[in-house]
Amino acid sequence: MPAARREALILGGVGLLAAAMGALVGPVLLQSQSGAADLLSASFTEISGKPRRLLDWSGKVLVCNFWATWCAPCREEVPMLVAARERHAPNGVEVVGIAIDGEAKVREFSAAYGINYPLLLADAGAIELMRKLGNTAGGLPYTVVLDRRGALAYRKLGALTRPELERVLADLLPSEIETKVR
Repeated sequence: MPAARREALILGGVGLLAAAMGALVGPVLLQSQSGAADLLSASFTEISGKPRRLLDWSGKVLVCNFWATWCAPCREEVPMLVAARERHAPNGVEVVGIAIDGEAKVREFSAAYGINYPLLLADAGAIELMRKLGNTAGGLPYTVVLDRRGALAYRKLGALTRPELERVLADLLPSEIETKVR
């Protein structure tokens, strides 16, 4: 075999190996930079006092809503999130509220608004977590949607609307959503 052909085959093989490694390692590196891994492993406390991590809902599409009782746009989107949980829980979707607020206020608010999804309490460290997830302003409400693998699929600063959420979920659960929307 001529030397030039052998070099071309070797270089081609190295190139294919590099491309394959990039395809395998690239998504992992991007995910680690998205903040999703930090969110999944962060420790919170339910309003019942039980410690929880978002990893507890592994395999589900997670709609994670950072909010506070004093935040007017947060209060406005709660009924939509309650309805979304009712509508999509059978499809493997879980809505999780991450409150940057006091337990007593969250408990009272939850009862008044009939919140049907898990509520987790976060401390001031949640602001840094939101920044890692792309919310550089640290504002509320802030919603991130993770796919079934735990990858960041969507994020939004400000009140989330039903059409926005339905579009995101339709992309993540196309067959389950199509039959319900019609």
